[in-house]
Order: sequence, then C-alpha cells, then structure tokens
Amino acid sequence: MKGSTGIPALQLITLNKLISKFVRPPSNFFTNLFPSSQYDSDTIEWEIEYGSGGMTPFVAPGSVAPAIGIDGTGSASAKAAFWKEKMYFDEEFLNNLREPGTAATYMKAERQLAKGAQKLRWRCDRRREWMVSQMLIEGALTYIQQGGIKFTVSYGIPTSHQVTLDDDRNWEDGASRNPVEDIFDAKQTLADDAMVQPNHCMMNSQMLKVLMFDANIQALLEKSAFGNGDLFSNPVGVIGNLLGVGPISLYDELYEVQAWLTTTTSGSETIYLDDVSDFEVGGKARFYNMKAYNTYEDEVITAVDKAAGTITIGAHPTTTFIGGQDKVVMRKKFIQDNVFFMFADSQGGSKVAEFMEAPYGNSRRWGFFADTKDEWDPEGVWLRVQDKGLPVLYNPDTTYKITAFDLDEY
Repeated sequence: MKGSTGIPALQLITLNKLISKFVRPPSNFFTNLFPSSQYDSDTIEWEIEYGSGGMTPFVAPGSVAPAIGIDGTGSASAKAAFWKEKMYFDEEFLNNLREPGTAATYMKAERQLAKGAQKLRWRCDRRREWMVSQMLIEGALTYIQQGGIKFTVSYGIPTSHQVTLDDDRNWEDGASRNPVEDIFDAKQTLADDAMVQPNHCMMNSQMLKVLMFDANIQALLEKSAFGNGDLFSNPVGVIGNLLGVGPISLYDELYEVQAWLTTTTSGSETIYLDDVSDFEVGGKARFYNMKAYNTYEDEVITAVDKAAGTITIGAHPTTTFIGGQDKVVMRKKFIQDNVFFMFADSQGGSKVAEFMEAPYGNSRRWGFFADTKDEWDPEGVWLRVQDKGLPVLYNPDTTYKITAFDLDEY
C-alpha cells in the first residue's frame, strides 16, 4: 500500500466535507457582504446600470403600458480568474494516518491535516476578498489569464467618484482642508448620480486618527452633544454620526503576496522577481534570507513594472539577497492610510455587486474544491485547492473614494 490509498481522511468526499465546514474568515468584509452565483461559462457577462430605475409613469386607462429601459445601460464581459495552490504531506504523515492502534498519533496527524486544509481554505478565501475589494475601491482588477497574459478589468466607476484631493485641500496638512465639506459633497454626488445614500463608510485606523484630530471636526464637536470626551472613547460612532455617514467600519486587514528573486541584489533599487502581478506602489517589500532564520530587510515599493517583472524600491538592500534562493514578501492594507471610502451595497432592492463562480476542471465544478495527488518517490501526497470566478459590479456609481493625502508625504 502506498500513497494515500485506503486513508479515509484523504478521500475527496471527506476532505471537501471537512473544508466546507471551515467558517469563512469573519474579517473578510466584502466577501461576506455580497452573494455568489454559478455562471454557465468562464466568460462572465454582466449588465451595468448608471443612475436610478426611476418611477412608473401615469397613463390613461385602456392605453398600452410604456416599455422602459435602464438609464445608462451598458454591458461588460471578461474571462474568469483562476487561482490555486497546494501543500505537501510526507510519508511519515501518511503512515501516522493509517497506523492502527495508535490513537494519539492518528489524532496528531488529523490535526496536522485539518490545520493545513484550513490554511489553504483561508488563503483561497482571502484571494476572493482581495478581488472584491479591488473592484469596489480601485475600480479595476488585474489577474493572469491563460498563457500567462496579465489582464485588467475596469468596472466603469465614474472619475467623479474617484477623487484625489489637491495639495492645499489634503486632509493631513492642506491649508484649505475641510473633510466635513468633502464628505458632504461625496454624499451629494452619490445622491445625485445614483439616488442612494451610503450605508457603508470604510477607512483604516490611521485615517480615523487624521479625522479625529482635524480642526474642523474638533470645532463641530465643541458645539455638539459629543464634545464631552466621547470622541476618544467612541471615535467610530461619534465621527460617523457627526458626518452623517452612519456606522463606520474600521478595516485594518492586510494581505500578503510573495515572489522569488530571479537575480541577486547588487546595489540597485530595481529588483527582478518571478511574479510582480500583485505588488503595488506604497507596499512594504520585505527581503527574506531563506538560509538564515529571521533575517530580513524592509524597503518601500516606489514603482512596479509588470511587463519587465521588476519592482523599484526607495533604497537598495544593504544585505545581498540571492536570486533563486531568497524571496520578497509584500504586506499591504486592503484600504490604504489615505483612503476614505463610502458605498451603498444595494440599489432598487438589489445588491450592487455579486461574485460569479465559473466552471472549471474535467468534472465541471464551481467554487472552492480540494483534491489530492500521490507522490511516488519519496512517498507523500499533495493537497491542492482551487477556485475560479470573477466579481461583477452592476452599479458603478454607488461607490465613492476619496484619496485624502499623498502617502509619500504622510
């Protein structure tokens, strides 16, 4: 007997039942907010609507009912994104799963399997969260298609809903800064364009700090019921009510991507990596020496060239990191320190976004799926997880993003 043959815990039906019981990370705000649907092919098509559905007109009794369209209707299509990864379990692990009469050893191996499966599941779910957040906040999503071609979907968010404040208006130190007025104007734009009021306001803790100490907000608090110190004991509630945006969701979650160095660092700020698809300007690149425990160096990413497969960092590493051996990890916040984001999750009684799951594999499956493959020499087994799909945005004018200051200056 070799490989995973005869091991109940590694049968596909058992594995997928186990993994399906894992609760999706509660911190995945966007994924948990919108529904998922199965699409009939991997070319996802969806309708786009700008504005409101309006109101049914009066007509004379006995007359023909007028036909309606959807104001500002358009359509879009794109190939679904595909993502997967795997984890290896060696022959010792396999033997512990099948060895009779040793309950403690068997349970230890089962815990190891469950822990690895949960890690793979959460990483897979986090990719979905990243995709939906990119769609809503950035208005675009970049991923790899067949043949290694990088493809970007633009979701059509109006430029008037993606506002970068001028230097003199920036919320950090602009001479004419006025967050209260800027947020009021944003709410008015959403009302005028989409006839919605935002029911979600999102920022991270750094942006909350900027608003807490803003002079205009402090002045308003002196005249309100919240001027008695509640700002510091309940800043989210106080500022949310003061600005009329309802409850604020603090979203400090980070995502992590990694790539291997393809050339050795040599005093240059240009770094060559095997995959720079998910690296972004403003992220922190951590260089890891994979042959030395806990040895790393951090640098800020100032540019990304996806065609050349390079990132540019603010200063070259003082330590030499080896191509083909060492790796670079970037951690970045889903919502950056300088972003204030509002949106309505519904319009006209329907959700403004959805995640479309696409079919994949020989058995034409949808959604998350786990399977295994035996390794012959040395014996072991690979546990693989896969998923395929694409988030779609039906009402692009229901979101509003304010880039409040330059991160480089902050």
